[in-house]
Amino acid sequence: MQAGPVRQDLTRDIRIDCLRGLAILSVLVLHFQLAYNLLKSPLGRLLPAPYLSNLVWNGNHGVTVFFAISGYLITSTSLRRFGSLSGVSAKVFYAYRFARIVPCLALVLAVISGLAAAGVSIFRDEGVVPLWLADLSVLTFWHNILMAKFGYFNYCLNIFWSLSVEEVFYLAFPVLCLVLRRTRWVMLVWLAAIVGGPIYRSMHSHNEIQFLYGNLACFDAIAMGCVTAVTADKVRVRGWARNAMQAMALVGMLVVYLSAGIDSVPVWGTSLMAAGAAMFLLAEGAGRYIDRNRPRRGWRARMAIPLSWFGRHSYELYLFHIVLLALMRTVFRPHAMSPEAKPLALLLFLGLSAGIAWVITRWYSEPFNRGLRAMLVGRTGTA
Repeated sequence: MQAGPVRQDLTRDIRIDCLRGLAILSVLVLHFQLAYNLLKSPLGRLLPAPYLSNLVWNGNHGVTVFFAISGYLITSTSLRRFGSLSGVSAKVFYAYRFARIVPCLALVLAVISGLAAAGVSIFRDEGVVPLWLADLSVLTFWHNILMAKFGYFNYCLNIFWSLSVEEVFYLAFPVLCLVLRRTRWVMLVWLAAIVGGPIYRSMHSHNEIQFLYGNLACFDAIAMGCVTAVTADKVRVRGWARNAMQAMALVGMLVVYLSAGIDSVPVWGTSLMAAGAAMFLLAEGAGRYIDRNRPRRGWRARMAIPLSWFGRHSYELYLFHIVLLALMRTVFRPHAMSPEAKPLALLLFLGLSAGIAWVITRWYSEPFNRGLRAMLVGRTGTA
């Protein structure tokens, strides 16, 4: 299928990478908190107790931001690549998703399964689900459904629930576009997901796994990103208005993040975080044709480089940081670590996670990504 005349600006956007960097850092801090309890460390004196507690415990909001960004990028990239939603090629779409997702996922599952087979206890299931079945559920994107049935049963594999949610949504993405054909009909389905998300969470607010990890509990955030991409393609925002919109979005997201524990706002917390991310993305997308070609060489651009780096490597960080954290827990027992050592351990964890992500990206995931795209789509499809 030939793509129509489309804009081919597929370069990275540093502001979106920075937002994604904030999201992955919030997830990393949450998982470190679960392991080592930063509240019982000198960091506990930095902020009033409720705010610090929400800061380290609300990392699941970062996953919601990931979902919104993912929906936005997948939809906006599809519009540029195929010209319209009705022009989406399912073959090309699935090939791109496979090339990006599967190599790293297969590697991390091999590492976890290998360490489990070697007898490292933290990598083994808690006698509830066989490891082969857990691995299969991750590879075939129904791990969150398995968790809904059996609860938390594998320290490392449990975090892959979010990949199951996201990929189920994208398995349906090209089918939806090709069956409904018209953008307005596709948008209606996405709007239904946005309305249905809070309803589903309200019906399951008593069950953490269901209101946090269920497909229908999370589809609204991805759908908000999709709707934002279509909307941003039709409007324009000047530079000062973009900056103001994004500042308001970030402030609103910060207020939601710090004001309440995620379990205390099971219905609307996710919707508000996703809406804030969507507002940020709308301003960025609507201003891209006016401002993107202007070079950014000022101090603000230089300060954004470390944060945007974390955003660019967020997938590798997400998959492999939990393996590192499990090994750290095996070597540095949480109950034996002094409160003063915990901030240093956090810095060590972030630094080693970044190093591992860089190595995997540089020498494994990117070469595989390029090679698989060339093989599955063709050389012209890898540009």
